[in-house]
Amino acid sequence: MEDGTEFFGQSIGIDGMVTGEFVFNTSITGYQEIITDPSYYKQIVVLTYPHIGNVGISLHDNESSKIFLQGLVIQNISMITSNYRSYTTLDIFLKKHNIITITNIDTRQLTRLLRNKKNHYGCIITGNNNYKKEDILDNIHIFKKKYIKKNLVQHVTTKINYSWIHSNIDRNVIELHKKRYNYSVMHVIAYDFGIKNNILNMLVDRGCYVTIVTANTSFNEIMALNPDGIFLSNGPGDPRPCTSIINTIKQILTTNIPIFGICLGHQLLALANNAKIKKMFVGHHGSNHPVKNLLNNKIFITTQNHGFTIDKKNIPKNLYITHISLFDRTIQGIHHRYKPAFGFQGHPEGNPGPHDIAILFDYFIQLIQQYCSIKIKESI
Repeated sequence: MEDGTEFFGQSIGIDGMVTGEFVFNTSITGYQEIITDPSYYKQIVVLTYPHIGNVGISLHDNESSKIFLQGLVIQNISMITSNYRSYTTLDIFLKKHNIITITNIDTRQLTRLLRNKKNHYGCIITGNNNYKKEDILDNIHIFKKKYIKKNLVQHVTTKINYSWIHSNIDRNVIELHKKRYNYSVMHVIAYDFGIKNNILNMLVDRGCYVTIVTANTSFNEIMALNPDGIFLSNGPGDPRPCTSIINTIKQILTTNIPIFGICLGHQLLALANNAKIKKMFVGHHGSNHPVKNLLNNKIFITTQNHGFTIDKKNIPKNLYITHISLFDRTIQGIHHRYKPAFGFQGHPEGNPGPHDIAILFDYFIQLIQQYCSIKIKESI
């Protein structure tokens, strides 16, 4: 660790050294989804649940096409997998993707250290340790200088635009939903800041035709696609250096196209409305986070994965708070007062985790339907 603290364990991945920001995730299940979440770019993830690998690896549970995290720390790896969907084991999967992983670590002690100290940077070294301690600390310093307060989205966004057709439910059910609620296909543009597959599935489930675009797609390029809704995805790092993206969102807000932002997208939406963002002492990473809806006082258990939050002291007048965390009272949801635009700090798709707050996708669809009906009336 950056403060000189050392932990010794056993390697189950590849040999080498990797540096990153340490974060701990308190989820009991869903390690495959966590490992393949692009939001963990340049982070070393500590899984607090003591037994990892029990259900192996499935072909259908990846949240992206590759692994973006730097390294993985677990307490015990299960050498026996029990899951009819599994095609390989966790350790083989990690080696295949060249991920440095260490096990037999007291993750409880490590989590306490991360929880109580501000600086969470360090490295994992496996194989022959020929590194001097001074060189290791220098490497951590170089990493921080290279990646802190930098735009990390550019490293995880798609290189080309593409469409998404996969869904969690049967196509016939989607068609029944369309007839029941009397709507046609809605074209949603999803900005890829590190988007997860299941988020796209949730949009398709609700009858959307989804086009995923690169993070640097301009306002004019977006408008040329004739969108019915704009989705701002999750992603890694600090949103504040993403100035070009923020400016594009400001331009989109001059229209009445519905906007839904989650996680990093939620923070970018806030910045586009002149709110302030600050780094959290300890971020939220897990699937057991209670959130309160301030509009109806309902409580939802949610999945969270972020290290930054909107500053409560600097909420602009054109935004109001819709949700707060019951762990630390940080802002979890915002809504624009005059535009059909809203954001949620957590992950409503809940992969892994609960689906309590998935109703936000339904609300997004309602806004799109209202927008489409206005467009039709104006075209007559």
